[in-house]
Amino acid sequence: MTDDVTHEPTASGAVDERLSDRGTGELATKMGMEITELSAERAVGSIPVEGNRQPVGLLHGGAYVVLAESLGSMAANVHAGPGRYAVGIELSASHSRSATSGRVTGTCTAIHLGGTLTTHEIVLTDDEGRRCSTVRITNMIRERR
Repeated sequence: MTDDVTHEPTASGAVDERLSDRGTGELATKMGMEITELSAERAVGSIPVEGNRQPVGLLHGGAYVVLAESLGSMAANVHAGPGRYAVGIELSASHSRSATSGRVTGTCTAIHLGGTLTTHEIVLTDDEGRRCSTVRITNMIRERR
């Protein structure tokens, strides 16, 4: 990767610039996702629990996964750089606690940033900092056609 700028942590305005090409997607918008940090090495974002609950009042397990996959894919796309894009090829999630209110925050950290594959771990926590879910995603880097 020759564009070192994509590997620098973001200031609040830079997040918007990095998302302007691709956006966050319709599902992320419907879920109320907010991205506060975005680089190839680290991405941070959150979703509200309200509006994303299952019928018994817990944050839906799929909501954790949507937040995690979004963060991991966005970070991988920053790493991919111009003329390339990342697509998820594998994802695993382990839920360890349920959130019932507030927001859930995902912190995505790079494990491997290669020329053709990236792997990120995303730790999702509740407002009290308790781990609710751990997700690992692998993305494949492709050339735009």
